[in-house]
Amino acid sequence: MKFTLLRLALALVLLSWLWGPASAENVSFPDFASAIPGHKDVTYLDLARMVIPDLALNADGFYHGGLPIEMRHVAGPDSGGSPPETSSLPNAAVLAIKAGGKDRLTMLFDLGDSPDSAEGYAVLALYDLTGGKPALLDAVNVAVDRSTYFREPNKLSVGAGDDILITMSTHFNSSQGYVITPLIMVRNDKFELIDMIYTFDERLCTYSRKQDIAFKVIADGRPHAAIKVTVTDATIPSGESCDDAAPEASSKDISAIYHWDKKTSRYVAGSDALKRLSAENEKRF
Repeated sequence: MKFTLLRLALALVLLSWLWGPASAENVSFPDFASAIPGHKDVTYLDLARMVIPDLALNADGFYHGGLPIEMRHVAGPDSGGSPPETSSLPNAAVLAIKAGGKDRLTMLFDLGDSPDSAEGYAVLALYDLTGGKPALLDAVNVAVDRSTYFREPNKLSVGAGDDILITMSTHFNSSQGYVITPLIMVRNDKFELIDMIYTFDERLCTYSRKQDIAFKVIADGRPHAAIKVTVTDATIPSGESCDDAAPEASSKDISAIYHWDKKTSRYVAGSDALKRLSAENEKRF
């Protein structure tokens, strides 16, 4: 329990450090024991147990469980590590989406550290609640760093019946924050990775450098609308008295537009600008 509370506290510090106050307009964190709307005899715990079969409330007020069901990593077989043998969590993030013109529910469970990877282990689950009995349609590990959440705006509507999911994985130290933002679509009731955007923030004595992401949906006449991703890279002098001279304030935007490619049935980036930014950031680690 101490580890879980520390993890939650660090997460709150990181979120405020990177973005300041944020709302969770579309994401909720219901108690596992509460009933699912429209299914009075089914609770969120019932859905969670489709992923972690032995999940149960402990005397410490957290829900504890063993290994989750077997699943793939959203980035492919060469990514991710093993799940922790035991996990404890107070709740899960819940987000309703549209996929293939159908109503679907997603739940995101951050299970903690992987025993054989520097990344954590986080399960993104997809449910169908439209039938008489809820069904688990897919589950993937979406952790690409230590702590994983939905990232605002959480989802993007790219058509009348389709949403794109946005998650993020992070870790930070005293002066640096690392964020990886996957864009994930649902096709044929299975999760598919579109791309991952890598950003890097740092605070030094003379200045801070911050990279924020903005998303924009652009209708382009294709089955799925285009997605414009813009990273604003800003350098802000601190005004502090330091040994080194402060750089001048500056800001630049780095963008890429993802268009739906009918031939390959996937989104394709129109430029490598974000990949070049990632390579530049890596040199600053």
